Amino acid sequence: MKIDKELDAVRMMRKIRDTHYNEYSKNPHLRRERLNAIHSKYQGKIKNIETSSL
Repeated sequence: MKIDKELDAVRMMRKIRDTHYNEYSKNPHLRRERLNAIHSKYQGKIKNIETSSL
């Protein structure tokens, strides 16, 4: 039984993963720069372990 899909999520995620792997293997500092940009953008929304209520 074959189903035609407009969106293949597994193929899309593999492509993204492979693209990022190739970019980061060429420039290892790029990963850290992108992570720092994400952290600074969402700094107010990210809760620290000390401030979260358990």
